[in-house]
Amino acid sequence: MSPAAEDASGVQALVLIAEDEPEIAAILEAYLRRGGLRSVHAADGRRALELHLQLRPDLVLLDVQMPAADGWQVLAEIRHRGDTPVIMLTAMDQDIDKLTGLRIGADDYVVKPFNAAEVVARVQAVLRRSRPSGRSKPRVLHAGPLEVDLDQHEAFATIHGRRHRLVLTLTEFKLLAQLAKSPRRVVSRAELLLNCLPEGDALERTVDSHISKLRRKLEELGVEGMPAGVRGVGYKLGNTQ
Repeated sequence: MSPAAEDASGVQALVLIAEDEPEIAAILEAYLRRGGLRSVHAADGRRALELHLQLRPDLVLLDVQMPAADGWQVLAEIRHRGDTPVIMLTAMDQDIDKLTGLRIGADDYVVKPFNAAEVVARVQAVLRRSRPSGRSKPRVLHAGPLEVDLDQHEAFATIHGRRHRLVLTLTEFKLLAQLAKSPRRVVSRAELLLNCLPEGDALERTVDSHISKLRRKLEELGVEGMPAGVRGVGYKLGNTQ
């Protein structure tokens, strides 16, 4: 389970889905459940505000075009109440709409039609950013023979007692760093795409290409099987013991 799926007490995070199309809501509910998240559904804006007040969700997925109260009205009221993270869902792909949402206080923005797995990855990313950390994160990550220095933007592999510097592209370094943060966790392609690749790279197969190049560079130094692919899911660094 992703660390973002639980709060400090170990309880699964609750996502309020404010969406008037039942098919879309059902798909989001299924993918959120698969990602270790609880969810509750509101079919109109007024009900969304009622549930937000009653249940105090950890995050809101908020459709713009809804009956009773539209997404902008709901977002404005949520912001008046506090700082619950909100990701807007909309079929409108115009810059003015995006800017309106961000100006009112949305944390992220997803345009329909969307990949449900990517939405879950965005939810997990926003939850991680919004939750205070009880301790400072390590700036040097270790995974098996690999060492990733986040401050210096350098990576090394220690083979037979010798430390080798890895010559990586920016994207390869980001992928390695993302995997090294939780070396035993399988990270989905959607999450890697969201966190590591430039905005113009929108295809999950692009992740496979960069991972393949990263793996080849590690193999040239004698590091075998890293990163390891998990069919139909994504990648992990493999056996790091």
